[in-house]
Amino acid sequence: MSLKPKHQRLVLALSALVALVGAALLAMWGLRDRAAYFVTPTDITSGTVEEGDALRLGGMVQQGSLKQLPDGVTLRFIVTDGKQQVETRFRGIPPSLFKEGSGVVAEGRLRGRTFEADNILAKHDERYMPPQLGNSAAEHAVARTVER
Repeated sequence: MSLKPKHQRLVLALSALVALVGAALLAMWGLRDRAAYFVTPTDITSGTVEEGDALRLGGMVQQGSLKQLPDGVTLRFIVTDGKQQVETRFRGIPPSLFKEGSGVVAEGRLRGRTFEADNILAKHDERYMPPQLGNSAAEHAVARTVER
């Protein structure tokens, strides 16, 4: 049985469409438990966030809120966006840039009114420059000064 060229193109296009839909469904199935939405403390306190969903909580670590619990490995701190605050707990070793007053992204789940973080990502402040770029900027400043 031989198909006309017009029908061959149609079969090929339908096969490609089925393959694309199948790939999209597989990708969605693979990410169903790993997708984490970024939320702020205001989102959490407004009640729009479901308890137990995987989330990324972003904000600043409130000054004076960072405390180490008696077990020695659990940290308790408050993440704020300037409007609302969320108590956060993290068990483990925090990154070296993690400190009060700095930006943070905590990955975890909301349990009651407390955010239980599994992972913490500390953020640089807006003045941060990579060392390579910082050195070249300083060298250009020195060169301009010497030229004058």
